[in-house]
Amino acid sequence: MAHVIFRLDVGGLENGLVNLINRMKPARYRHAIVCIDDYSNFAKRIQRDDVELFALHKKPGADPALHLKFWRLMRRLKPAIVHTRNIGALEYLVPAAVAGVSRRVHGLHGWDMSDLHGTNPRYRWLNRIVRPFVSRYVVLSQDLGNWLSGSVGVPEVRMAHICNGVDTARFAPGNDATRWPDDAFNGNPVTADTVVIGWVGRMQTVKHPVLLARAFAKAASESALCDTDVRLAMIGDGPLRAEAMDVLKSASLAERTWLPGARDDIPGLMRGMSVFALPSLNEGISNTVLEAMASGLPVVATDVGGNPELIQAGRTGELVPADDVEAFSTALVRYAADSDRVHRHGEAARQRAVSEFSLDVMVDRYAGLYDSLF
Repeated sequence: MAHVIFRLDVGGLENGLVNLINRMKPARYRHAIVCIDDYSNFAKRIQRDDVELFALHKKPGADPALHLKFWRLMRRLKPAIVHTRNIGALEYLVPAAVAGVSRRVHGLHGWDMSDLHGTNPRYRWLNRIVRPFVSRYVVLSQDLGNWLSGSVGVPEVRMAHICNGVDTARFAPGNDATRWPDDAFNGNPVTADTVVIGWVGRMQTVKHPVLLARAFAKAASESALCDTDVRLAMIGDGPLRAEAMDVLKSASLAERTWLPGARDDIPGLMRGMSVFALPSLNEGISNTVLEAMASGLPVVATDVGGNPELIQAGRTGELVPADDVEAFSTALVRYAADSDRVHRHGEAARQRAVSEFSLDVMVDRYAGLYDSLF
């Protein structure tokens, strides 16, 4: 089986792919990952030694020669199934078909800033042109399925709705809530009474990390929090990290915030958080939301994409309008001022993650889909 993605690097789509490969029984399918661009050290998370990786190093802009290169690779690998993911890999189903691969799957995982709501005419045209070359579609959320049906004309019978899964053993509540690195929050120790608002992701526009920085600055200035030790931990790197840091420094919050860049100890850090925040402009099914829920955290997120399918407002978290600093700040203040509510919603989030979004369920559904193609 050949999985085709644009780049194997830190991200929700990529994390889901690695989890799928690691968990699927080796005797069932062999795997290769074809990167249209390249792969990073993130590839080290693959735990199987029988997975081949290929980087095609696409040139900027149009690169017609790459289709021939991809066709030759498919002729050499002869995969039983090709599974492309998102718009960056969609067009390569055509040379896969020409190369003789008869089972072709395409997954829709979410949006980016170049097509935030699926309205980009070029992308809609490309989806319609490639539609006859897709055997089955995978949509991670109902929102994506509705778009595929209404805008591309794909009937429901050709779609499989498979939500991301989370490792509920790796991401779980713990008793190490105050064990933060020595350099966190400028060395100011975190106590059992500290409220830590957390975020994990890539600091790019669609994730809107600057809004969270602004919302936290507003929340920290609220009179209701004058006697509460509230901190913000934003874990991840990307082009907007410097801007988020500038917002927090301008609000004199450097000692109450920690933006360390990318880290590989996310499960432990989540166990030290009190509330998880996701201010994205759009989402598919967020892996970090599932990880936060499994870690026993209530989630404040924007009411976009697949977020309402994960978060039960008023029970496991809160949903607020996108790009609304005031609403996001208010939701953070409510949690920071009510520890009992944090505990109740965190427990409910954990229970929901375990019962409905386990990694084993996700793997079984993908294996069932692949099997059905034969």
